[in-house]
Amino acid sequence: MTVFLSWRHTPWLILSTLSLISYASAHMIEVTASRKECFFEDLHEHDQMTVTYQVGEGGHLDIDFWLTDPENNVLTKHVRESTGTTSITAEKDGRYEYCFSNQMSTVADKMVSFNVHGIIYVSEETDVIAPVEREIRSLAIGLTSVKDEQEYIVVRERRHRDTAESTCDRVKWWSVLQALVLFAVVAWQVYYLKSFFEVKRVI
Repeated sequence: MTVFLSWRHTPWLILSTLSLISYASAHMIEVTASRKECFFEDLHEHDQMTVTYQVGEGGHLDIDFWLTDPENNVLTKHVRESTGTTSITAEKDGRYEYCFSNQMSTVADKMVSFNVHGIIYVSEETDVIAPVEREIRSLAIGLTSVKDEQEYIVVRERRHRDTAESTCDRVKWWSVLQALVLFAVVAWQVYYLKSFFEVKRVI
């Protein structure tokens, strides 16, 4: 499964002299037990990329994550983390791959929400940027950060809701078990005490 760059502001490349263009993409995937899911981005030198992720469901809410450069050198590695963020600046052109691994689990599947966003470097002949363009670029980056924060809150709320529902189910069944044990003890006590008052006839 592959995911390519999602360009949200490509008209800037045509209409202005911006030296940096923002891009962003958000995804939700299921990483089954004993497997991994890998994605890649084709970057050029000086491009910046940030990957943020969070495990929303499954097992102990942990996942292994790593990011490699075009020469397969590991740039970032997280082991059994429930959430994480990593940022890189490409030092060379090529394909940068990042993977989410659930190979440590043999039973539980994991639901992972992750965002890929960053800045694509565009060379230009002039360093002059209009104030309006600078403000638009700053606003675009701010909106991307707000969007990431909202998605993080949604995933966190879903995880807390699942935990609360699971706790309620456990309390309910524990109460049922206690009631059954209580009725059994009461019945045994009544039977045992009744045996003391029975009249035994000797023939």
